[in-house]
Amino acid sequence: MTSAVLMQDIQARPPAEGVNLEQLKTEVHQILLSKLDLEKLAAVGNARARLAVATMVQDILAARNVPLNAVEKGRIETDILNEVFGLGPLEPLLKDPSVSDILVNRANLVYVERRGILEKTDIQFRDDRHLLLVIDRIVSRVGRRVDEASPMVDARLLDGSRVNAIIPPLALDGPCLSIRRFGSGPVSSDRLVKLQTLSPEMLQVLSAAVKARMSLLISGGTGAGKTTFLNILSGFIPHKERIVTIEDAAELQLQQENVVRLETRPPNVEGVGGVRQRQLLVNSLRMRPDRIIIGEIRGEEAFDMLQAMNTGHEGSMTTIHANTSRDALSRLESMVAMANVNLPERSIRQQIASAISIIVQVSRMSDGTRKVTNVSEITGQEENVISMQDIFNFTRKGIGPDGRVMGAFTPSGIRPKFLERLRVAGITLPVETFERVVDLG
Repeated sequence: MTSAVLMQDIQARPPAEGVNLEQLKTEVHQILLSKLDLEKLAAVGNARARLAVATMVQDILAARNVPLNAVEKGRIETDILNEVFGLGPLEPLLKDPSVSDILVNRANLVYVERRGILEKTDIQFRDDRHLLLVIDRIVSRVGRRVDEASPMVDARLLDGSRVNAIIPPLALDGPCLSIRRFGSGPVSSDRLVKLQTLSPEMLQVLSAAVKARMSLLISGGTGAGKTTFLNILSGFIPHKERIVTIEDAAELQLQQENVVRLETRPPNVEGVGGVRQRQLLVNSLRMRPDRIIIGEIRGEEAFDMLQAMNTGHEGSMTTIHANTSRDALSRLESMVAMANVNLPERSIRQQIASAISIIVQVSRMSDGTRKVTNVSEITGQEENVISMQDIFNFTRKGIGPDGRVMGAFTPSGIRPKFLERLRVAGITLPVETFERVVDLG
């Protein structure tokens, strides 16, 4: 449609005098949608399409005869472009690198997390239908769906950010959306040291363990940074090795080239066709992997993971929800029991002790920072108990006047038993690695 014809059509409508900006934006958006051919727009390059839509918005605003200043026109144009090409009101938050979580409790209540602290925003959706459209746009991009028959969904954004949505009738106050942000690129290990997430010595030991093909379990609570830390450690895997990743919603950002990424699939409307992590794990064993990385173990796949670690796939890694390293072992044991393999308790613990070498416990502190609070070595099994010893700890000293958690990364003074395994792999760690205390104040 030419600009002249569009102007003539719009001028035939009554002027939008007296309306506020939100009402005007809604009217302009509706007019725009009635004139746009979305299929043809998708076939055009993004830059050209945005320019064409921006021109149409300017023509519509001019024809509506409403006195607006340059700032108001720019705001309406930006908001409509976000509606057409992005995720509407969420776009400014997605472009803000300081935002780590976006939590939409309902259409008119949105919170974000910055530097580990939750804060309320002035971002709002027009209504529940507007929020549902944004949710549907997110999940449809990755082949998922959300409706009354399937009111819960896990998905991801193009940058790997994790998305969870739940809608009525399960969500009583309207659709709810949670986005766990991922940065534009992987966080470097050096940056974690600068952020005081762990000490240089702890990083040195863990990187050596990964290179020596020791299997690691990363444990922590929700939002503790388990997946970020898993990404960091995976960066120490040699590039010559073949890696298979298995996730519920793909979010790992491995830097190696020889990587095969697998993702689960939910059941269809009839309740069939779903593919679980355990099925992907069994299939991955036929794909000749050197290492298998599971985003997070949640159930019966734990048994197959232990089998893989014990049968030639050393150096595999995964995360688990737990508050302490010992709790992580208990949860892992319970998950193995979910596989209905009818193994005695002693046998399950024996498999865990032989499969996993190191447990890394990460925690989110009260000031919003993340810390590696324990690095523990599994040394075997005594009687019916898995033996474990701490190599490093984070010792808390209190809260500073600025609200910052004070403490120190302290070595336990115990020389780990896996040093011989590191030596065989050609890695020698200096004695000071297990002696220096890093005081954070």
